[in-house]
Amino acid sequence: MVTWYEKAVFYHMYPLGMTGAPLENSPNTPVVHRFEELNKWVPHMKDLGCTALYIGPLFESSSHGYDTRDYRLTDRRLGDNEDFIHFVKLCHQAGIRVVVDGVFNHTGREFFAFRDIQEKREHSPYCGWYRGVNFGWDNPFHDGFSYEAWQGHYELPCLNLQNPEVKQYLFDVIRYWIDTFDIDGIRLDCANVMDFQFMKEMRAATAPMKKDFWLMGEVIHGEYSRWVNDEMLHSVTNYELHKSLYSGLNDHNFFEIAHNVRRLQNIGARLYTFLDNHDENRIASKLKEKAHLPLAWLLLYTLPGIPSVYYGDEWAIEGVRTRDSDRALRPAISMENGQKLDCELTELIRQLGQIHTEHECFHGGQYQELLLTNRQYAFSRSSENSLTITAANSDDGESTLSIPVGVSAGQAVNLIDGTSIPFENGRLTLTLPGNSGAVLEIRED
Repeated sequence: MVTWYEKAVFYHMYPLGMTGAPLENSPNTPVVHRFEELNKWVPHMKDLGCTALYIGPLFESSSHGYDTRDYRLTDRRLGDNEDFIHFVKLCHQAGIRVVVDGVFNHTGREFFAFRDIQEKREHSPYCGWYRGVNFGWDNPFHDGFSYEAWQGHYELPCLNLQNPEVKQYLFDVIRYWIDTFDIDGIRLDCANVMDFQFMKEMRAATAPMKKDFWLMGEVIHGEYSRWVNDEMLHSVTNYELHKSLYSGLNDHNFFEIAHNVRRLQNIGARLYTFLDNHDENRIASKLKEKAHLPLAWLLLYTLPGIPSVYYGDEWAIEGVRTRDSDRALRPAISMENGQKLDCELTELIRQLGQIHTEHECFHGGQYQELLLTNRQYAFSRSSENSLTITAANSDDGESTLSIPVGVSAGQAVNLIDGTSIPFENGRLTLTLPGNSGAVLEIRED
């Protein structure tokens, strides 16, 4: 039986940015109930055809959300625990599963265990909770001891995930999130640098906590099967496809995209796919030709993987990070202002969401490359009861494609505009305007 996450279409929220929350958060900052604004996005996610949400970071932190102060408190800049409980209920009522950020590689410096080391030094029972604690050295904050920090950012001290007490603490946190908020999964921040044994034990610990609880990891480089297997994570972020999609379109090189899909043939359907996220420049800014935006979305939804929409992308908003800031990638958008930006791309994404949900071939179905040139690309997705063909033309001019369909005769129905094209002798002749594509359902006579 196909699980909810195998057939999911995700929406991705960075809540501190989209609600315009302050960049800094002191223990004296008053609670502001910004979940009242986030609640308004639930009908919009459902309307787009999204069946799952990745939202984060969410828990009490000092600044950007990844410097956790308290894993059991909703960040006061967003609201309180009751606000988040209500938000998850609204999502579930709309048929949307909820996945949150698990920032377990590191904490902030205001986390209780780190503060205890600052106060008690060698006598703290938490010295072993962090990696590389050395009282013979100093750090840039002049605490009188050194420690390992994520990528040298000393505001993010690295937890020692080999310590049994740390592991048990974090597994208890996950149980608390499930019992309190009823979440459906976790996106592991920095999974590419985390201890493998910790992730194996986390998979074993969380499996009995909730049926079909999903573990997805942030992995940028590496062989994805090292993380995605029956012992560790269910999925990781497919940065390889992310890069090949915008690069292949920019260079008029469908070979790059097709090569990536072939390379990940055995695991691609399980990976979390995206055009951009809170750490990457917006796809509308990355593409050299705005006419390629619909093609990027068409490919995202129909190639193997679990597709995701980063908030605002449905309106083709732009954003480029600077050397010192990611704020342009994480803008404040109210639901009311966003809906005023609805456009043809928004409607296409709605259609693609419905297509992906209704056709089982996209839920782990087989992929087969049918036609490939620099500027034209066609492939099929097939399952026991479903067969579709995606065709794309990235050239500015019209192109006629002759595509082998695998069955002798029948009709190819364009799931986007409803038109029907007959085919015979096992081939389909399709003419695509410049910078356009189609998703065709193959129906035999």
